[in-house]
Amino acid sequence: MSNADIFVGEVIGTAILILFGAGVCAAVTLRHSKARASGWIVIAFGWGFGVLAGAYTAAPLSGGHLNPAVTLGIAVDTGEWGKVWVYVLGQMAGAMLGAVLAYLVYLAQFQANVRSEGTAGSVDEGTAEEPTPTLGIFSTIPEIRNPVANLITEIIATIALVLPVLAFGLTEGLGESGITVLIVSLLVVGIGLSLGGPTGYAINPARDLGPRIVHTFLRIPNKGTSDWGYAWIPVVGPLVGGALAGLLYNAAF
Repeated sequence: MSNADIFVGEVIGTAILILFGAGVCAAVTLRHSKARASGWIVIAFGWGFGVLAGAYTAAPLSGGHLNPAVTLGIAVDTGEWGKVWVYVLGQMAGAMLGAVLAYLVYLAQFQANVRSEGTAGSVDEGTAEEPTPTLGIFSTIPEIRNPVANLITEIIATIALVLPVLAFGLTEGLGESGITVLIVSLLVVGIGLSLGGPTGYAINPARDLGPRIVHTFLRIPNKGTSDWGYAWIPVVGPLVGGALAGLLYNAAF
């Protein structure tokens, strides 16, 4: 695969991933969305379907990593580092693009993110509902802010992603059948359901950092903070988890 193919594939695939993922978070979170308050299960499956669509789309061009932690785990295992930077650049660009696309899909809902005072012409006439926080649509927020615990959660959850992804490559027939991406998508759903409660399961530095950058610059009424004080955890945690998964896989298989 050429550098150009890898970059284009990762941009497109990661953009689709974030479009689906941020899109389902917006659908569940924002007022005036038909899916509002659908719940965590809907979010977990939305992200899983995002992996499915993005990875299948990117696979012919780049292999469909869509995640610097996956790219790092593969590099640690194989010792092939030459194209890591191309993958990561494509993933970051795609994550930012996907966040912008999700914002545009829900543009009217974001613009309606204002406090209603129950006056004529207000968004929620007759109510006084608080503005909806928007950062959680784009990036992760811990349920309990404890840096050590949050970091451990992200490391373990990322190992639970990357180690099986590497092991799937040893499973006879999966690659040839084309079913590997489907299984990884279900794996992401499972991680969301089982391990996503504490931090929102970033498990992907680009997935969290790219949209957080976009959130910082978007003009959203009452959007709140982008929480840069926490932003290092969903970057460092998945990178450590990806590297540990690569070492474990190399040692055990």
